[in-house]
Order: sequence, then structure tokens, then C-alpha cells
Amino acid sequence: MKLMDSRYIVVFGACLTQFTIIGLLFSYGLFFGVFEDEFGWSRTMLSSCSAFAFFVMGALAIASGRLSDRFGPRPVLAIAGALYGFGFVLISQVTQFWHLFLIFGTFVGIGLSAHDVVTLSTIGRWFEQRRGIMTGVVKVGTAIGQISVPPIAAFLILTFGWRMAVTTLGVSAIVLLVIAALLVQSPPVSAGPVPTSPGPEKGGLTYRDARQTRLFWTLCAIQFLFFPSMMTIPLHLAIHGMDLGMTAPRAAMLLSVIGASSIAGRLTVGGLADRIGGKNAFVICFMFLIVSLVALMNTTEHWRLFIVVAVYGFGHGGFFVIVSPTVAEYFGMKAHGAIFGTVLFFGTIGASIGPILAGLVFDMTGSYQIAFLGLAVLAVVGLLLVLSLPAVKPRVETVA
Repeated sequence: MKLMDSRYIVVFGACLTQFTIIGLLFSYGLFFGVFEDEFGWSRTMLSSCSAFAFFVMGALAIASGRLSDRFGPRPVLAIAGALYGFGFVLISQVTQFWHLFLIFGTFVGIGLSAHDVVTLSTIGRWFEQRRGIMTGVVKVGTAIGQISVPPIAAFLILTFGWRMAVTTLGVSAIVLLVIAALLVQSPPVSAGPVPTSPGPEKGGLTYRDARQTRLFWTLCAIQFLFFPSMMTIPLHLAIHGMDLGMTAPRAAMLLSVIGASSIAGRLTVGGLADRIGGKNAFVICFMFLIVSLVALMNTTEHWRLFIVVAVYGFGHGGFFVIVSPTVAEYFGMKAHGAIFGTVLFFGTIGASIGPILAGLVFDMTGSYQIAFLGLAVLAVVGLLLVLSLPAVKPRVETVA
């Protein structure tokens, strides 16, 4: 098989991984109303499950990145993907809240830990001169999952009940994720036709050296500040729409709008990252996020909410594209998986807190207003940190 063909088979496998993992994750919010009605579990409790999963995701992302750097992406993605789907199958049997908390936190967290770090680090190695746009192409798989899977999940819930729905989703995930893993492989060491960049791109900093730089910790802080929005808004958006009078299928369409608009964000920001650098692309994403969060606080009409969600979706998609190429831009590829995984870990700390606090705010006030305001403040601080980043590949300065 020609090397060029291999590259795009890897892209398809990575897209399929993103489609399945995030499509199911976005569908989880549709089960909130079911769990509230059948078990009486509060939104704070339900949000804590995803928060625990995000924490596990971040903690294991470092290990996933290191394992992928050492053994290649295929075994890591296959094991993590099978466990992810099996976790959804197990959710169909829950009767107590601790069942849901433990299953969702561990099995879903394991699957999430590999889907970004392993696939995007692998893409970065195959496409050294076009990392941004090709990362965007892979993340389009995420957007398609966001568009298509929640409506399917809503249909399954209404037609067959939630237990059969989550079982069907889980079994489908196992099959798709194992197939996807088999398609993803590292480039051969002697891959001459694969473009390579001059200078530090051929190597880069070791993980240990990267951790000694101020730039590394700044990127970790930026990830911590924007990632709560990335997890909180999709998780609570469907139930927020239902609070405003939407039916469940119509509320599911809000998630699909995020996915559709994020396609434009992923491809646009990915292409811009290759031309204007990670810093400027980050600024664009933060501007879209801040505007959408402020608008969410002041929107109750259904048609306007769809517009606001589309603005959010553009920034949402861009954020999930820009981090991996920016890490490569500043630190090279020598330890990209481990560095990217650590940056992601700091984001998942924020992501673990955000959904719980949003659920708590709603349980206490009956509104998400304060939660949206808090996320907007975090985004403003994140933008200020981005503006402090160097605009070009820096000669990194170690921490004294």
C-alpha cells in the first residue's frame, strides 16, 4: 500500500474514533430527564458522573500519550474504545446512583483519555507541514458525531426505552471503535515521502525539558480556563433547552447545531493555525466563546438560542483543533503525546469542576445564569493568557 494512501486511511480511522466517542458523550445529556423522572437524581448528581469521567480522562491522558509514543496508537485505541462501549452497555443495568457514577467515571473516562491524545498526536506525526488543517479534518468526525448521534439516541429512547437505547449505543460503539483502531498506525520511521519540517520539528523537547518551561505551564493554565465551557455547555444544553419549553428531540437539535457549526470552526481554525500560528488562532476561538457565553445569559427565545449555539459551536470546534498543533509548534514532536496529554489533564481538572458547579447552580437557583457568567469570566482570563504567548516558535526559557 502506498504511503500516501496509508496517511488517509489513518485519517479515516481517527475520524471514526472521534465520531463515536464524542457522539455518545454528547448524547448523555439526553438521559438527564429520564434519570430525574425514574430515580429522582438531581442534576448536580448527574453532572458529577461526567465530571468524574473528565478527571479520569485527564489523569489517564498522560499515560495514553506515553503509551502511544512508545507502542503506537493501535493497541491503545482498541483497548480504550472497547472499554468505552462496554461502559455504556453496563449503564443499562444501573439501579443505584453509585452504579452510574462508577461505571460512567471509569469506563467512559478511559475511552475519553485516548480519543484526542492518541489520534491527534498520530496525525501530527503523519502531517508535519499541515498539522492544523488535518487536525481540523479529523475533528470534523467529532462534529458529525455531535450532529447525528444525539438525534439517534433521542429516537431510541422514545421508541425502545432508555435501557435498550444505551445498550444499542454501547454495542455499536465497541464495533466502531475497534474497527477504527485497526486503521490507525504510526508512520514508518523511514517514511521519506512524508514531509518533514526543518529544525526543531524533527525532534523537539523531551517531556522533562518541556515541563521546565514557563510556556508549558501557561498552556496548561489556558486549557484549564476554557475546557470547563467545552464540557459544561454540551452537557447541560439539551436540558436547558427543555427548561425553556423545547421538546426532547428539538433540544437534541441544539447539540446538532453545535456539531454543524463546529465543522466550520474546526476547518477554519485548523487552516488558520498553519498560516497565522497557534496564538492568533487561539484568540479567535476565545472571542467566539466569550460572545456566545454572554449571549446565553440573555437568550430565552428558541430561534435566538439556535443562533447563539451556532456561534458557540464555531469556537468549540476551533478549540479542539488548535491545542495539538500549538503544542507541536512550540515543543516539537519528540514527546508530543506526553506533553499534549499533560496539557489536556489540566483542562479536565476544570472540566471536572464545571459541570458539577453548573448543576449545583441550577439546583439552587433554578437557572444557569450564574454558571454562564462564571464560564465567561474564565474565558476572559484565558484570553489574557493567550495574549501573553509568543507569536512564533520561541526559544523556550526554563523556570528558574
